[in-house]
Amino acid sequence: MTVNAIQTRRVDPYSPPTEHLELQSDEPVAFLDWRDGRKAWAITKHADVRTMLSDVRFSSDRSNPDHPAHGGYVPGAHKGAIIAIDPPEHSAIRSRVMNEFTVKKISLMRPRIEEIVSEALDAMLDGKSEAELVEELSLPVPAMAIAELLGVPYEDHDFFQHNTSLFSDAHIDPKQRGEAIAKLRDYISELVDARVNERGNDIISRQLDAGADAEEAVGLGFLLLIAGHETTANMITLSIMTLLDKPDLLQQLREDPSLIPGAVEELLRYFTIAEVGGLRLATTDLEIGGKQIHAGDAVFGLANTANRDPEVFPDPHTIDFKRGARNHMAFGFGPHQCLGQNLARLELVVVLEQVIQRIPTLRLLDPLSAIAFKEWGPNYGINELRVAW
Repeated sequence: MTVNAIQTRRVDPYSPPTEHLELQSDEPVAFLDWRDGRKAWAITKHADVRTMLSDVRFSSDRSNPDHPAHGGYVPGAHKGAIIAIDPPEHSAIRSRVMNEFTVKKISLMRPRIEEIVSEALDAMLDGKSEAELVEELSLPVPAMAIAELLGVPYEDHDFFQHNTSLFSDAHIDPKQRGEAIAKLRDYISELVDARVNERGNDIISRQLDAGADAEEAVGLGFLLLIAGHETTANMITLSIMTLLDKPDLLQQLREDPSLIPGAVEELLRYFTIAEVGGLRLATTDLEIGGKQIHAGDAVFGLANTANRDPEVFPDPHTIDFKRGARNHMAFGFGPHQCLGQNLARLELVVVLEQVIQRIPTLRLLDPLSAIAFKEWGPNYGINELRVAW
């Protein structure tokens, strides 16, 4: 098998690719053909992926030309983009911004998130009996929330949503993807320049006050903007599709709404939309899962199979809202664990609460076989979901 083979499609929209599950059962730590004669490790068991993601000897420095996510970047290009840098730079920037995303601080946002969801549903339901859910609910909710946090004008949402979708498409022409990245960075750079001269009530301003230089603020703002809405939008759409496709699950939440936070965790585990996450470069010789990994080896952690590991999640291919799946790795693990996970959780909970309460007759307009799923890219999701009520 080649590494390219792990970037494959799901035959069943509810299951990771068959090739991924076969790797986990047959060779949990596998050395595969990668590119240009190189090989890379694919790690698929829960314990091994956690070990790898928590070990800083596996580097995230994407300016290193040997890093599996290098993509032609040069040293310094990721300044502030904490997903792509190592300690001590990563530790300093992350510790400065973490206070923005604590459970306590995000919980204070609940009234505003409820307003955002309510307004999106009002617009979706206004005089209509059907809608395309991604366009009218899944994208507007997280896009509005992250725009307000960053001080980005929501009126620009068509621009940043479009270019984020191009950035996230792993199979688009590299030139077109590069142009999308440049446009988004230029956009954030202009925002940071404005905040350098005049502060606002937003993360960028507070980071500048806390000592970030303009270049760091651009890198951080760029990362938060692109990561802050598209991934959550994918999970909103997948979650609602699942509830409408599996009425027994929907009925559980109707009868007992207190199950919704647990349902969100279980759906995050079940779908694990960042299928091939945890791209790292080993900086020293070390052993993992009984295999010897050498300095300079590329490593891929497959969170989707880790979250279906039967040794950790009994009957892992069944959705169980009472499972208590907080040890899943849908948000990664270790020092690079998703910064915005508490915000994503809150948005998902509020969306499910309001959709279940306000639209009891909501239904899918198309069979699953006609739904356009996002495949071949870094994040699993749905392009369009037509619903009616």
